[in-house]
Amino acid sequence: MEKEIYDTVIVGSGPAGLTAAIYNVRAALKTMVVGGDQPGGQLTITTMVDNFPGFPTGVGGIKLMMDMMAQVKNLGVEIKGGLVEKIKPTSNLSLEQGGGFEVRLTGGETINTKAVIVATGAKAKWLGIPKENELIGKGVSGCATCDGMFFRDKVVAVVGGGDTACEDAEFLARMASRVYLIHRRDQLRASVAEQKKVLNNPKIEMIWNNEVVEILGEDRLTSIKLKNNQTGKEKIMPIDGLFVAIGHIPATNFVEGVVDLKEEGQIINGKNSQYPTMTSMEGIFAAGDCVDDVYRQAIVAAGDGCRAALDAERWLNHK
Repeated sequence: MEKEIYDTVIVGSGPAGLTAAIYNVRAALKTMVVGGDQPGGQLTITTMVDNFPGFPTGVGGIKLMMDMMAQVKNLGVEIKGGLVEKIKPTSNLSLEQGGGFEVRLTGGETINTKAVIVATGAKAKWLGIPKENELIGKGVSGCATCDGMFFRDKVVAVVGGGDTACEDAEFLARMASRVYLIHRRDQLRASVAEQKKVLNNPKIEMIWNNEVVEILGEDRLTSIKLKNNQTGKEKIMPIDGLFVAIGHIPATNFVEGVVDLKEEGQIINGKNSQYPTMTSMEGIFAAGDCVDDVYRQAIVAAGDGCRAALDAERWLNHK
């Protein structure tokens, strides 16, 4: 039996991957989505999304992504569960012969495709302390710009000391009544400009040399336990929201050595002016948070997925 050949295989089922799938299948390209271990991506752990256009009263993160997946399936795209272990070029064959790429899943199954769109996103780094995972979306967040408005006139804390933590603290100070910026060292790692904004903001209070060691609350965050790493002294701090801003991890391990990556792991694209979302490997495109280390918003990822799909379509037609 002759092996099935896809025009595009999209790795990832968040806003970028599913939008790419919608555009590719509507262009009559035979398309498959490999959904990963968290179908729907990071939005499935966001309780309410009110900054995605088209929803006057907001929409639950899970509902938004389930509806998006249903739309993709209704258009005829196959969504396969599982993780991609490796992408291997098969350049010895023409595209018509199945040349392009072999996508290998962790279970050993292989998929042949002419083009690949990587849209695997990035995961927030978490503190790894008890109740953190259980209270995500219930007072604990990894995205200030996504969830900040739910904490208007509330007391919140940000954990971190880099540019992202400072930017988050400054953003939250516009709506929260009080913002604590908790850092485990005695000076920030952020740029001088970002430091000045935080240190000169009367609504932001620095808490130096402290680490969050416990999150308290049953159905919702009520307070955190801090430990001073110089004195060992612990204290309980009542807060309404905790924003973890210690970095993101792009899900790009499986393309190491195949496409060029930044030092932090994001995929590098944009060097090909004809196909801006193409990576250093011709025929592999990338979109969303696995590329973007600045905006990290669902609407930006969706737009990026559209761009990658259009680039892949144009490239295939040209070839």
